[in-house]
Amino acid sequence: MTHVPSPIKPATPTVESELKRLATLPIVELRLRYRELLRSDPPKAFGPDLLRRSIAQQIQEKACGRLSRSTQRLLDQLVKSMAAKPSGQLVLPRRIKPGSELVRTWKGKSYRVVVQQDGFAFDGQIYASLSEIASLIAGTNWNGPRFFGLRSNAGKGAADGR
Repeated sequence: MTHVPSPIKPATPTVESELKRLATLPIVELRLRYRELLRSDPPKAFGPDLLRRSIAQQIQEKACGRLSRSTQRLLDQLVKSMAAKPSGQLVLPRRIKPGSELVRTWKGKSYRVVVQQDGFAFDGQIYASLSEIASLIAGTNWNGPRFFGLRSNAGKGAADGR
């Protein structure tokens, strides 16, 4: 089942005032509010800061909706990436929509690929990945997204036949 994200809803004045009020609540009241919203006791290790964050997330989710599964997965991947390489640069993957046309010139000839819902159309056939097509064109293994300019080539000194 594909999840279609709903448009982002602006926070209402009620939500805004409730979020602001969290900053002034003592821990006893934060624990009560946590129980009301999450229908369970807060973890004993949660201090005021984590309680406020958890409560704020619940308030916003009730008012605006939850993140889509794909967005949550992306955020989880970014967190793992930053944990593994804290000083590294975060790079968001590009998303290409069905109907988009990718054009690559290789050794003086232009090649066109059309993004489909179920793969990539090239030369009258559907391929599961861009890497398959890039390898066909170049005659050697290539990372398809890099070959078609969807990823940077930073730090690589590969000759690309342009």
